[in-house]
Amino acid sequence: MTADVPEGPTEPSELSELSELSELERRILDHLDEHALVESLVELVRVPSVGGTEAEVEVQELAAESLGRLGLDVDRWDLDLDELAADPWFPGVEVERSRAVGVVATTRGGGSGHDRMPALILQGHLDVVPPGDPEDWRGVEPFSAEIRGGALFGRGAVDMKAGVAANIAVARTLAAAGVPLERPLAVHCVIGEEDGGLGAFATLRRGHLGEAAVITEPTSAQIITATAGALTFRIDVAGRSAHGSLRRRGVSAFEAFLPVHAALVAFEAERNRDPEPGFVAEPPYALSFGLVRAGEWSSNVPDRLVAEGRFGVALGEDPRLARARFEDVVTEVAVQDPWLRENRPVVTWPGGQFASGSIDDDHWLVAETARAVVATGASVPPLARGVYGSDLRLYTGIGGIPTLHYGPGDMTDAHSPLEKVDLAQLVQVTRALVVLTARRCGATA
Repeated sequence: MTADVPEGPTEPSELSELSELSELERRILDHLDEHALVESLVELVRVPSVGGTEAEVEVQELAAESLGRLGLDVDRWDLDLDELAADPWFPGVEVERSRAVGVVATTRGGGSGHDRMPALILQGHLDVVPPGDPEDWRGVEPFSAEIRGGALFGRGAVDMKAGVAANIAVARTLAAAGVPLERPLAVHCVIGEEDGGLGAFATLRRGHLGEAAVITEPTSAQIITATAGALTFRIDVAGRSAHGSLRRRGVSAFEAFLPVHAALVAFEAERNRDPEPGFVAEPPYALSFGLVRAGEWSSNVPDRLVAEGRFGVALGEDPRLARARFEDVVTEVAVQDPWLRENRPVVTWPGGQFASGSIDDDHWLVAETARAVVATGASVPPLARGVYGSDLRLYTGIGGIPTLHYGPGDMTDAHSPLEKVDLAQLVQVTRALVVLTARRCGATA
């Protein structure tokens, strides 16, 4: 059931007029424990939950325990990995998992039947990418959750355990305030986002839906209404081995790959020549080579090269068409090259396949979120578009749930050495989420 929620004004003056805190909302915010918020983030970051490791399960168990202690009903289940992989809408994975866990916590009370559908979902992923070379962290242990200069450092701090800590803090604040909700709040904690969206897909397939969702990815406290997609590709290029001292008797797979690489770089430039406005970074539809392997011995001409990376999908573009366009570029290079014409590069799509996703800028959820932000004393949040694939496209697509991104931290810190999140912004975002939840779910005195 969809509540009768009118589209709200989005002009700054109108937002200010309609966004003052009520006495009840002020009382609820008085129960926001900033120390507990930060301690929760510290606890989450110190679990090295790299995708595909046992710690990915451990961090989910930690989230389930934290939400259960707050009095929420927790659905914690083991994902049936084989069944999910057989689903025709399976989003793909890039790491092997023998086990994975889903966690959804829902506030108690509220109505019955359709009224028990959550009025709001707060969603976040707890898997992280590997920390990389420890030397690049300049003395900071990647999973130490060290705090200095008003920021917390650690792998996953911004992408996106800060957002999950904020989601949990919303539930903690409402519980501490002892305020009943007319409609439930649901907190979704997922894994596998970094390599395709396994956790979100499993959560939606289990039937955990809602009227609206906010994914607390790092947005620098902006509201992200659309995200580009990203497709994981692999290119296999054949060469012919020979002794290095007789290299002209062989064919270097590395050298054979160079014209393919050049053509794909030009293809990226073409696709980004006239992008839609409002993207948080450039280029919006990036093509990145993240892994290139060639050869087996230093004195041999390499007879094989494998290149893997991510390829940006435009807003509204069918991923199937995007893949076909990519493959056409590789084919065009091959037919013009004597070696590649007879030894065609092979393009496959083995990992995460992120479509784009979006919500209209004038959707009522955008206006409600913006009003909640302004009510807590912050400026009107800008609307922007994200350049990376995310779980948003699964919630809006498979789930049919209006969804946006709004969360703490700068996306440029994600996946980088010395990853960090600003703690003042974490508190600011959490306050806005508390107010949004109180209004969306009908907090009562």
